[in-house]
Amino acid sequence: MIAGSHIHTVIRAAIPVDPGAPEARKWLREELAKAPYEAAKPTWFDRLSTSILDWFASLTAPSADGFAAWVPLLLTVAVVVLVVAALLIFGLPRLNRRSRLASDLFGVDDRRGAVDLRRAALAAASHRDWNLASAEMFRALARGLSERTILIVTPGTTAHSFAARAAEAFPGERVRLSEAAELFDGVRYLGVDGTEQRFLALAALESDLRAARPPHLEDPAPTKQP
Repeated sequence: MIAGSHIHTVIRAAIPVDPGAPEARKWLREELAKAPYEAAKPTWFDRLSTSILDWFASLTAPSADGFAAWVPLLLTVAVVVLVVAALLIFGLPRLNRRSRLASDLFGVDDRRGAVDLRRAALAAASHRDWNLASAEMFRALARGLSERTILIVTPGTTAHSFAARAAEAFPGERVRLSEAAELFDGVRYLGVDGTEQRFLALAALESDLRAARPPHLEDPAPTKQP
């Protein structure tokens, strides 16, 4: 018992019971850095939830008599409910519309760019699939003009309406554009068999328009100085 009491006394004497301020702060930091304390810290989700609950708690019912005193609170709640419902049902309208405009190509959800469509057309042509090659090349032509912002192919645009609008930008290509639209509708909807000759004519048109600028965008010819 004496030996045990002596050891206990020695251990207690080795532990400072009245640390200085710097040492106390150090002990506190070391203690709080331990895993149980770190795990107990509130997360960002906890703080956000608390803020939202506090906000709802602040929406106390008006103490004034009569329905008019309730109008601001009821309107606020109604607006919040309508906005949330609209987002859940329709999503983000502007982003959805932009996505649809960028992908809709003559009634098909096609997100490929002009380069990929052109590559697909040439691949089909290498297998002598003139129907697919012609359809893909016409899509490449349309997507190319859209990417250059010369005109936009909106949902519901038909091949012939596209050709008519493209002819406004390139008046000299009105006939070839009309023939290209006729070929696209033929191989896509009317059961017409595409041919190598008509595909090559369409590919030449796509190449020419890809390198051309609409006349109204051409730089004006410099005027001669007197």
